Amino acid sequence: MKVAIASDHGGIHIREEVRSLLEEMGIEYEDFGCDCEASVDYPDYALPVAEKVAKGEFDKGILICGTGIGMSIAANKVKGIRCALVHDVFSAKATRQHNNSNMLAMGERVIGPGLAREIAKAWLTTDYEGGRHERRVGKISEYEEKNL
Repeated sequence: MKVAIASDHGGIHIREEVRSLLEEMGIEYEDFGCDCEASVDYPDYALPVAEKVAKGEFDKGILICGTGIGMSIAANKVKGIRCALVHDVFSAKATRQHNNSNMLAMGERVIGPGLAREIAKAWLTTDYEGGRHERRVGKISEYEEKNL
């Protein structure tokens, strides 16, 4: 598995925790920044990562900002991306099992570093169930093909 990760200024501390987790799990990753606490624009980080995941350069992507909202909205504008905003372990598992999410967004101002690690680990290790969920995910893909 190869993971792309990025944050804006509001998510740099949790991004470091997630990077550490990826290293512990032996997962290959590339960090796309940012490396400062000065205000930056989240689309400048979310969109390139989402494009790389959509093109298949990375299997999954993880985005972190203050709330996770801006990053997830931006990423979901990219065709083929299913970015889930998650702040609990149950939802992290469910979005992989049911929605086949290929990107995860979290908010540093919403959750702490320990929970962020648990969420990321659950999301990274949970498989898509397919089956009855395939029809639903397929409807999203069909819509994208016709409209984006």
